[in-house]
Amino acid sequence: MASTFVEVDGCVLHVREDGPRDGPALLFSNSLGTDLRIWDAVVDALSDRWRCIRMDKRGHGLSAQGDAPITIERYAADALAVLDRLGVSKAVMVGVSIGGMITQATYAARPATFAGLMMCDTAAKIGSADMWQQRIDMVHRDGLAAMADTVLQRWFAPVFHRDRAVELNGYRQMLVRTPAEGYAAACAALRDADYTAKASAVSVPCVVICGAEDGATTPEVVSAFAGSLPQARYVELPDVGHLPSIEAPEAVVSELKTLLKEVNHG
Repeated sequence: MASTFVEVDGCVLHVREDGPRDGPALLFSNSLGTDLRIWDAVVDALSDRWRCIRMDKRGHGLSAQGDAPITIERYAADALAVLDRLGVSKAVMVGVSIGGMITQATYAARPATFAGLMMCDTAAKIGSADMWQQRIDMVHRDGLAAMADTVLQRWFAPVFHRDRAVELNGYRQMLVRTPAEGYAAACAALRDADYTAKASAVSVPCVVICGAEDGATTPEVVSAFAGSLPQARYVELPDVGHLPSIEAPEAVVSELKTLLKEVNHG
């Protein structure tokens, strides 16, 4: 299926659907500095049976930023508006990094919509306020290109840097072409978000994945987050960094299919 554009509260969002319109719905949420293409390999393996819905969050990819203040809750409201526009009443949501926090916020806003959640390389709170403010200041001062190499070290495991140099360059382009204002706004949303107190209220089965070589949200952080959820299974992937949908899509698909069977979602 082709990409489409949806207007939500005056902001035009880029949405893509793949798979049968009458299939069980999956909603994917991207990481900081990426767009919906990071899920390509995962969606390719699932779209024969499931309705796979992807969207670029505000200020990323082909989505506008809009005038509303950017918060994790704003991103969640956009996700729910897209589901409503597409007529989806039940879904499983999959998010990575900030997308995992958006997943938590989307669930918190409307728990009955979700049969289960998969959250990759994320936590209920990520980093410190000072860390994110330094990142924001650096983006405004120097631009994304100045920090790209450092970010890529956190994103991908050493084996990816060694063996997949061409792809690495491609994902560097994805990062540096992210609008600086959209990236900084997402950093501010992360700076201000803390879902620690809401973790115990997540009452659906969850799978929490972490790359063993993640330099952004470490296995210690992600496994502790998984332990705070009432019904979570933690999976650690060797030789994988921060973006398992790119580095190990087969493992993501396998774990997601296990969750989908557990919650009887297709």
